[in-house]
Amino acid sequence: MTLSDRGSTTEGDVNVSPFRQQWRSQNIGEATASILAEDAEAFIHQSLSTPCLNVLKSASGSWLEDIEGRRYLDFHGNMVHQVGYGHPKVIEAVQRQILELPFCPRRYTNDMAVALAQRLSGLCKPDMGKVLFAPGGSAAVGIALKLARIVTGRHKTISMWDSFHGASLDASSVGGEERFRRDLGPLLPGTEHVPPPDPLRCPLHCGSTCSGSCTSYLEYVLEREGDVAAVIAEPMRCTTVVPPPPDYWRRVKRACERHGALLIFDEIPTALGRTGKMFSWEWFGAEPDILVIGKGLGGALMPIAAVIARSELDIVEEYSIGHYTHEKNPVSCAAALATLEVIDEEGLVERSRSLGLQMLESLQTKLAGCEHVVEVRGLGLLIGVELRDPILAERVLYECLSKGLSFKISAGTVLTLAPPLNIAEADLERAISIVVESIKSR
Repeated sequence: MTLSDRGSTTEGDVNVSPFRQQWRSQNIGEATASILAEDAEAFIHQSLSTPCLNVLKSASGSWLEDIEGRRYLDFHGNMVHQVGYGHPKVIEAVQRQILELPFCPRRYTNDMAVALAQRLSGLCKPDMGKVLFAPGGSAAVGIALKLARIVTGRHKTISMWDSFHGASLDASSVGGEERFRRDLGPLLPGTEHVPPPDPLRCPLHCGSTCSGSCTSYLEYVLEREGDVAAVIAEPMRCTTVVPPPPDYWRRVKRACERHGALLIFDEIPTALGRTGKMFSWEWFGAEPDILVIGKGLGGALMPIAAVIARSELDIVEEYSIGHYTHEKNPVSCAAALATLEVIDEEGLVERSRSLGLQMLESLQTKLAGCEHVVEVRGLGLLIGVELRDPILAERVLYECLSKGLSFKISAGTVLTLAPPLNIAEADLERAISIVVESIKSR
C-alpha cells in the first residue's frame, strides 16, 4: 500500500514509512535502538503504535525529552495535555490523595468522586445533571450507547464515516475509521453511518449547501430506520479539524427530536478548552442529551473519562451500564478536579481562544499562496494545516521532528497541531516557524 493509498483511511501517521526509517537512521542511537528492540519484542505489533518511534525520558510542560537528550515541543499529546505535563497542582493533588485514600471499592463512594461529579454537572446546562465515570474514553462511549439503548428501547445508532470513538469493539462499530474496523468480522448490529459534514471530502458534493443536504441525508436515514436510539458524533472532527457548516447541529438536534433519537456528543479529545470554549459543542448551538469527555480530564497524568447526561435519563437503576473496577477511583478524580481548577484559575479556555486565533492568523498569513497548502483552519488551540500530498505531509512531519516539534498527521494530509493550552507564547511562535519553514522548503 502506498502513502497515497493510505491517505483517506489513516487516522494517524503509521509506523511503516520510508521517511520514518530515514529519520530513525539519522536520529536513533544504540541505547535507544536497544530499548526499541526490546519493546518490539515484548508487545503485540499494531498499526499506529508498536513498533514505536522513540524512547522518552521525561515530559514537562509543553516539552518531551528522549533518552538521548533531544527535546520536542509536543503538539500531539494524544489530546491529554490541556494543562501540560507534570503540572504541580495536579501532581500535588494526586500525591495527597494516594496517601489518604488510594482506592475506593465499588460499593463505596468518596468525597473526590462526588465533588468531581458535581463540578462536571455544574459546567453543563442545568438539566445535564447526572454523571458516570469510566477508566477510559472507549468505555465511556460504551456507557453512553447502553444508556441510549435502555432509555429509548431501541438499539440502532447513526454515526459518521471517518469518525473515531475509541478502539474497543463497540466504539469501533460506531466509529468510521477503516483501520479500526477492517477484518474484525461482525460489528455491533444497527450501526448505520452517514457522510460527515465536510465540504472538502463530502461524497454528496454538497458544497455551500452542505448543512442542508447532509442533515437531510441524516434525517432520511432516521426516518427510514424508524427505530434509532441515538446519533453519536464528534461536534467537530478533531483530527482533521473540520468545523461543521453553520446550523448543522441545530438541524440534526431538531431531526433527533422529531424521530425520538438521542444526541450523543463525543468530546473526549475536544472538551476542556481545547477549542476555545469549555466544550466544542458550545460553538455550534446544539446541546447534547449525553456528553462524553475524557483524555485531558486526567491532567496528562491519570486515566479517567466521564459520561454526563440529562437528569431525566437517570432511569437505568436495574442495569449495570458502567460497572467498572475503577469507576470512582479517588486518585483519578483528584487529578481531574485539580485539572479543572488549573483550567479555571489560569484562564486556559480564554487563553486557548485568543492564542488559537493568533496561531491561526499567523499560519494563514505565512502560508498564503503556498502551492502545497489546501487550507489552514481551526478553533482555539486546535489547528489543521491540510496539504495536497500525503507524501509531502510525511516529509514535513519528520523534518519537524528533526527540528524539535512533534504533531500528528490525520487523514494522510492534515497536520494536526494541538499544543498545551498553557504553552509559552515564545514556544508557540517557535513551533509556527518550524511548520512554515518545513512546508515552504519542499
